[in-house]
Amino acid sequence: MKYKDYNGPVEKLINIKLNEIQQQENVRILHAVESGSRAWGFASPDSDYDVRFVYIRPMEYYLGLQKKKDFIDWELDETLDINGWDISKALQHFYKSNATLFEWSNSPVVYRTTSDWAKVKEIAEKYFSCKSALYHYYGTANKNYHEYLLDDMVKYKKYFYVLRPILACKWIEKKKCPPPVLFDQLAQEVLEENMKPIVDRLLQEKTQMIEAEKGPRIDELNAYILENLADFKVKSEMMDDDRNGDWEEINKLFLILLQE
Repeated sequence: MKYKDYNGPVEKLINIKLNEIQQQENVRILHAVESGSRAWGFASPDSDYDVRFVYIRPMEYYLGLQKKKDFIDWELDETLDINGWDISKALQHFYKSNATLFEWSNSPVVYRTTSDWAKVKEIAEKYFSCKSALYHYYGTANKNYHEYLLDDMVKYKKYFYVLRPILACKWIEKKKCPPPVLFDQLAQEVLEENMKPIVDRLLQEKTQMIEAEKGPRIDELNAYILENLADFKVKSEMMDDDRNGDWEEINKLFLILLQE
């Protein structure tokens, strides 16, 4: 069933799709969430739904010697973007302190979850690395700034693709833990008071714009971004490596999940 042929709530359709995945792929979905701007709290009126999930297959699947597919790309159209990772891939990326995976784990928009995912989340938090996350968010902000915010007219949505990772860097520096997914929560905690009125106005304008709409570049925001990019470039390089290199707990968890 395509979105254009469906008249009900999108959330219900998403759960129909998740059931299709479980049945047709012979998997069990452990956790399914919204990712991207809808989870971040600054979706445009025509934003699509970025659905991400983690799944597990029957134990026998993992025992064969052949190379195994560890992801599912289920649907991509103008409204739904649905894909997921196998639990083996997810655990390996938690071990590497993959910042995107921590965002999936902490998304405020949860379509379904399980008690097994609660076990994953508890162990995964022991593998969060401040240095790795800081480097990720700095790199994301730097790339998006230079790609989208240098012209006289810019997409205001792209400001949040830069501001949010900068605020995530500030959160990590201050709290030493994974940053929240919601932009508003980040802004309330770590955005400087003098910048809040500017960002609030930008957010109001952005949520009324369609995805492709542009507005004049905001030089005060660009200056703020450049200052913070320079700061976190140095901090991400100078921070001590705090990665957890012990595979034992995450391997034990994988075996437990396979047996359930």
